[in-house]
Amino acid sequence: MLPLSLLTNTWDNILRLISTLFGVPRLISLRIRSFNKKKIIMDSGMIDEKNVRAEGFKWCQDSIGGIWSKIGPEDFILERINGGLSNYLYLCYLSPGLKPLGNEPDRVMLRIYGHIAKTSKSFVIFNSVVFAILSEKDLGPKLYGIYPTGRLEEYIPTRPLKRTDLCKPNIIKLIAKKLAELHSLDMPLCKEPRWLQETICGWIKEIQNNTCTNSGHPEHKSYIRKLESYNIEEEFNTMINICSKVESPVVFCHNDLQEGNVLHMEGSENPSRELTVIDWEYCSYNYRGFDIGNHFCEWAYGYENPNTPFFSYTAEGYPSREQQYSFFKEYLKASGECDICDKDLQALYVEVNTYALASHFYWAIWAIIQAKTSVIEFGYWEYAMSRLERYFELKEKLLHNKHLL
Repeated sequence: MLPLSLLTNTWDNILRLISTLFGVPRLISLRIRSFNKKKIIMDSGMIDEKNVRAEGFKWCQDSIGGIWSKIGPEDFILERINGGLSNYLYLCYLSPGLKPLGNEPDRVMLRIYGHIAKTSKSFVIFNSVVFAILSEKDLGPKLYGIYPTGRLEEYIPTRPLKRTDLCKPNIIKLIAKKLAELHSLDMPLCKEPRWLQETICGWIKEIQNNTCTNSGHPEHKSYIRKLESYNIEEEFNTMINICSKVESPVVFCHNDLQEGNVLHMEGSENPSRELTVIDWEYCSYNYRGFDIGNHFCEWAYGYENPNTPFFSYTAEGYPSREQQYSFFKEYLKASGECDICDKDLQALYVEVNTYALASHFYWAIWAIIQAKTSVIEFGYWEYAMSRLERYFELKEKLLHNKHLL
């Protein structure tokens, strides 16, 4: 059971969230003040950097206080951070020479939600509540402020992992243990595994309503024609049917455990901070096989390519059976399993590699939506095609190879 002080802090943040999002009268003493409701994202989907700066400055003044409440706009520094594929990230910090008055930070991360987050009110609510709870449990960055269009969070001065880091034995062990810990959490979300189907169904409807497949860029026409040749709805039903034949427990899942969402602080004095999982935009109760299978898919995808399409795919990067078994052993041990045998490992192997099919399909549909709505420089059409190609390859293996891969 959580200590009373921790529960109090957690619910303080949750009430702050409810108060901010819905204007509910404050039930407890909060430091949050009123804020300017001017849109940060314009209706066209483009980022208005002037508004981002103005809102970021106001949020830091209201939610952090201390020195931040005393500075003028000229002492507020805002820098865009690359890396986010769904949201827009900024580093906020003080002008040189300015120091915190107390224990407030001298820099924070500003996250502005992208199209997919903004299209669902529940998406923002649940994600913000989860972030607040994980923050208080020291399982994620500290939370400083929640707003309808974004939030302020702790800036952790370390680099995220690279794709090639994921196969390192020490990283395999750390991620497996961390994922087991996260899967054991009891979170205040719907415990029914509806997220995967409902999310994809909503996106397919958006595509069918022609809101996403119309592109003004000639180089995208070939991708669109190829995508239109697929029966996406039929493939969705096929994917669900294949995955339903494999048992997989429903647990609290991150659902986007790619290398950029894992921060490694080697030699950290706080063992719980040696590896921190960030970006919980897609978290939900979901099938365990999806969360691990999705992570394994990310072993083959890198997002550091400086040139178009700004990602790379390396087929041989997908973990071997031996590497997967090493991961499974650490995961099961951290989950409290004893006397792990080959039968346990084989069962998990089948479960995870079957649900990898759902991962490919999910992110393909996600990329189609992003291609039309996001202004982030990324090859979303190319990424959609790549994930669909992997989907069809894996589907054939699953349908025709009883021994799986």
